Amino acid sequence: MEIERAAKVPAVAWGVTFAGMAVNLCLGILYAWSIWKANLVGDAAHPPGSPMTGLDAGWTYLTDAQATSAYAACGMIFALTMIPGGRIQDRYGPRFGATLGGLFLAAGCIVAGLMKSYLGLLLGFGVLGGVGMGFGYAATTPAAVKWFGPHRRGLVVGLVVGGYGAAAIYIAPLAKSLIAAYGLSGSFIGLGLLFALVVVVASRFLVFPPADYVPPGVAATDASTARLTTVDWTASQMLRTWQFYGLVFLFIGSAQSGLLVIANAAPLLNATAKSIAFFAGNAWLLASYGGLVNATGRVGTGVYSDRIGRSNAYVVNGVVSAACLFLMPWIIASGSVPLLFLAVGVAYWQYGGALALMPAFTADFFGPKNMGFNYGFVFLGWGVAFFVPQAAGFLKDATGSLDAAFFLSGGLLVAAVVLSLFLRRPTLRQAGGAG
Repeated sequence: MEIERAAKVPAVAWGVTFAGMAVNLCLGILYAWSIWKANLVGDAAHPPGSPMTGLDAGWTYLTDAQATSAYAACGMIFALTMIPGGRIQDRYGPRFGATLGGLFLAAGCIVAGLMKSYLGLLLGFGVLGGVGMGFGYAATTPAAVKWFGPHRRGLVVGLVVGGYGAAAIYIAPLAKSLIAAYGLSGSFIGLGLLFALVVVVASRFLVFPPADYVPPGVAATDASTARLTTVDWTASQMLRTWQFYGLVFLFIGSAQSGLLVIANAAPLLNATAKSIAFFAGNAWLLASYGGLVNATGRVGTGVYSDRIGRSNAYVVNGVVSAACLFLMPWIIASGSVPLLFLAVGVAYWQYGGALALMPAFTADFFGPKNMGFNYGFVFLGWGVAFFVPQAAGFLKDATGSLDAAFFLSGGLLVAAVVLSLFLRRPTLRQAGGAG
């Protein structure tokens, strides 16, 4: 019966879903940042502050903390602009929000490429890029969710946000090639132009369903939908519940662990496989592999969270990933590339899964009607999570390793897993006048 009902979803609904995925395939440049970081950070032969030469003349080498700053700033501003981005898409539609986001991101990449400086990275990639991601990302998921019933919510969210996670699959090797052929500036400018074209075209297909549209779904008594709320909460009502703050902390716990690995993917492979020439020269492989697992984890976690529940899925992913984080210093010291790929894969899967779980959690707890605006507030947890990779940059500069950062990250993830065991959707009594 469920399959028969799901088949009645109109073709345009899937068009919106895959258009959202295409937009996110551009916005996800953030997940390939380690490729640029590997070229920006100085070493003994090229100390921070010294000028680059050749295709990168005009640039100077940075410290690890400086090279992480643009990445962290982009993420934090991304999270902050998800709130106005959600309001924009709720009021003016997803097409406008996505187009605006794509143009901001393209402008940010071009500014970073032209300024050739630490300040340019902060203003271009960090500020303009973060605004573009916030506006664009806020427009894609709510547009798709409105076309589907709650029993498909995890799958659909997983597909849309999977584009963001999958971006590193192609951006990492493409960035590596562009940097080699055209330098850092050429890579930023070229990708900025590409993103503007793709996002403007894909956003044409992002539309809301008609006002009288009722998404196909299973019976209300079905076990998979019994846990879902039938109340549409406003943001002000949501902010008065403890469950909202619980979701924000779950987002911080899951996101910071993945962001730490994402920011250091290429350097991690360099450190672990320094004696293996192939991997030392192709560190982008770990970032691309991570992008594949990140995207797969979003879809996969979305699917099994529809069946076993969001909290159970969060616990399964979090426990395994925390164990890998605690083991990461030993894995790096061992020089085992297979173990590194395994541990990093688990971290990316958990992180990607959380990006599918959290919007589904938000819709389950507070309803789909105001999801764009409401999820923008929950998404603040993702922005706060960037303090861990930023702190890791300072720890790396001070101690020469990321060991302490991995232990800190694992501990925060464990705390979030424990909280998820007690988190339940708010009651109708808490909702008051919601609707």
